[in-house]
Amino acid sequence: MSSPLERLRALCLDLPETTERLSHGEPTWFIRDKKVFVTYADRHHDDRVGFWCAAPVGEQEAQVAAAPDRFFRPPYVGGRGWLGIWLDVPVDWSEIEEIVREAYRQIAPKRLQSQLDASAASGED
Repeated sequence: MSSPLERLRALCLDLPETTERLSHGEPTWFIRDKKVFVTYADRHHDDRVGFWCAAPVGEQEAQVAAAPDRFFRPPYVGGRGWLGIWLDVPVDWSEIEEIVREAYRQIAPKRLQSQLDASAASGED
């Protein structure tokens, strides 16, 4: 079975023009090597494993209120509405895939969003 990092990496790198490199000591995924949309958090500020990602306005508050055992307000980017997701609890990877894709959409330029939509519509995903 793959580790949470390997599974998250596969989801992120499957998206158009995505690259990975370390940022602040953690694997981080960028669009066009410039804009971050997901950052892994391996016991970054605590003893938990999770990731932080861009999220639609209001999503962080709604998810944390509904399921604080699975979601959290991450340090640094939490004030900008980013969502933290714990990976050291039982995880629904289809839900994680949706969250990662939405994070991508929040950051990607319109052309890449359209490319993602087109590949989803044609069944390539």
